Amino acid sequence: MREGGSRGEALAGWLLTAPAALAFLLLLLAPTLAAIALAFSDYELGQWPPAWIGLDNFRELWMDRGFRTSFVNTLVYVGIVAPVSVLGGLGLALLIEGAARGRTFFRAVFFLPVVSLTVAMAAAWQYLLHPTIGPVNAALRLLGITGPAWLSSSDTVLLSLAAIGVWEGVGFNMVLFMAGLTAIPRELREAALVDGAQRGWDRFRLVTWPLLGPTTLFVVTISLVRSVRVFDTVAVLTRGGPNKASEVLLYTMYTEGFTFLRLGYSAAITLVFLAIVLALMLLQTRVLDRRVHYG
Repeated sequence: MREGGSRGEALAGWLLTAPAALAFLLLLLAPTLAAIALAFSDYELGQWPPAWIGLDNFRELWMDRGFRTSFVNTLVYVGIVAPVSVLGGLGLALLIEGAARGRTFFRAVFFLPVVSLTVAMAAAWQYLLHPTIGPVNAALRLLGITGPAWLSSSDTVLLSLAAIGVWEGVGFNMVLFMAGLTAIPRELREAALVDGAQRGWDRFRLVTWPLLGPTTLFVVTISLVRSVRVFDTVAVLTRGGPNKASEVLLYTMYTEGFTFLRLGYSAAITLVFLAIVLALMLLQTRVLDRRVHYG
């Protein structure tokens, strides 16, 4: 009876996990394997069968000036958005957590960009940053400053998109940091105060920051991933222009695959993108995880 019961339990377990396993296979593993295979082919939409060309797509990527531009733009965007959104989220979380009133209101205000439709918010930013009728340049004119064409100048377009990315990410990171702050016992801060940590900075450095280590690691990881996969704002606001000054990896992958129909070349860009994500994950695991204190 016990052997029959164990077999029944094993069968029930397989039946319960089958939907999740099937979804993983069809929605994640199979497309990933297909992208890897296509990256080494010359497949174009409507052309079948594709020919195996080995590393030719990656050699073309190496020589493609447009790809190098989008690669550098992505790195610059990540280098701005990720650290600023992490530090901004931490600062807002500390300010709201220390406030006596209005915590719920400020949480809702700063979290609003996270739950808003990206396309709708991009349209709002297009109006705000308009060179002639936009409120941003209107405010600068009141100060005697001539504002630039934020989204149509090669000098400012990437910085403008990075500012929008920071605006989107700060509220999300703030909520995560607030969750981490609420998990820190107040008794530890009070004990630090008794032990001589009179200044708020000392209590933050000695108590709050070390115990926020796991939350910080998670926030940094999420911020890196969210910033490296930027696409919506570029597609809606600039379409990679002007002169590819705002083109990023995902937008290049999209245009190569769905505008020029070069799915093999697009798959090669996808592999490069996945390699960047894996490298970032490995970096944060090797560098940050060793310094995290798990209480």
